[in-house]
Amino acid sequence: MGKFINPFTDVGFKRIFGQEINKDLLIDFLNALLEGERSVKDIRFLDKELLPEFTKDRGLIYDIYCTDEKGGEFIVEMQNKEHVNFRERTLYYLSQAIARQGERGADWKFGLKAVYGVFFLNFRLTDLPSKLRTDIVLADRDTHELFTDKMRYIFLELPSFGKEESECETDFERWIYVLKNMETLQRLPFKARNAVFKKLEEIVDIASMSKEERMKYDESIKVYRDQLAVMEFERNKGLAEGRAEGLAKGKAEGRAEGLAEGRAEGLAKGKAEGRAEGLAEGKENVACNLKRMGMDVETIAKVTGLDPEIIKRL
Repeated sequence: MGKFINPFTDVGFKRIFGQEINKDLLIDFLNALLEGERSVKDIRFLDKELLPEFTKDRGLIYDIYCTDEKGGEFIVEMQNKEHVNFRERTLYYLSQAIARQGERGADWKFGLKAVYGVFFLNFRLTDLPSKLRTDIVLADRDTHELFTDKMRYIFLELPSFGKEESECETDFERWIYVLKNMETLQRLPFKARNAVFKKLEEIVDIASMSKEERMKYDESIKVYRDQLAVMEFERNKGLAEGRAEGLAKGKAEGRAEGLAEGRAEGLAKGKAEGRAEGLAEGKENVACNLKRMGMDVETIAKVTGLDPEIIKRL
């Protein structure tokens, strides 16, 4: 086992971003993520049970729910596998957070606070270009002008991040590098640039865990690895089934193509032989007529191109 925790586990992810005592880590990450757009000074963790519960997704999806000092709400998730209606699920989560802001009575004028969905993805999104960050906003389709800033999705596709330590230029990229490579690192980089990484190193060091924390972490590692094994089995099973189906289809298509080519070749050959036979027969008829007219064999051979011996037998 490595020196540092695996952030793709439930315990690892929440140890980094889900503890009140270490909330400055999440604040620093959110500010790096939204640099130049929004400055978060403080956050308050909300009851995660306010989010819809999908029991089947436990072990695959770990979520954190908080609000900043301006009332903006953040749903931060780590997701290890894409699943059916994954995007619709994120839409439902954010819509629920928006709907909960409603107040009874005529005095409320729909003064909504912004809701952000930040989704760490340990997989590549299908049907979209492969890139680290995908920002989804509500905007005019033609002019691309922002319609409202009250709902925002940010998908962070970790497998698409390929920078090395020396290539990271911003705190956001440094965060992504550390999270993606944490389990294999022997030391956490960037501590000289940002003190938050020094604190992070202390928190994610497995040796700093209590016995109880270590037991919970070991169990979360088991769940995580079991899920990876199931995912790999499903992938290999799909590949095997795909190969078998492709082989069967290829054989069927090959037979069909061979049959079609055979018919076409036979038809062409038949036409060619038919033309040749018809031409030979026509020449012999001409030769017979010329013989009856008294023309000598050598002259007939020159006219028709037939062998003199054939002409003699006619």
